[in-house]
Amino acid sequence: MIHDGITGLMGAPQRESLTLEVIAASAGIFLLVGLWTPIAGALVAVTELWIAVSGTDQLRGTIMLATTGAVMAVLGPGARSVDALLYGRKRLDI
Repeated sequence: MIHDGITGLMGAPQRESLTLEVIAASAGIFLLVGLWTPIAGALVAVTELWIAVSGTDQLRGTIMLATTGAVMAVLGPGARSVDALLYGRKRLDI
């Protein structure tokens, strides 16, 4: 996601919208750091699905990134994320 956003800003011709790529790249940075993980994951899933529906040359990669974003939104942050430091580690016992 971050790579796609940077190449979009560098001026490489792409079929995807530059705005969607930048939104996905910034959400990818939030996921990398572990800040606002559920929100960033959902944002990645929505933007990547939007890119896939609007037409892209890399459909498999876009669907994979959308799936990864949805998984990150559902699972939440890890133990060493900024979210865990700010809000504490949440654990569900089943």
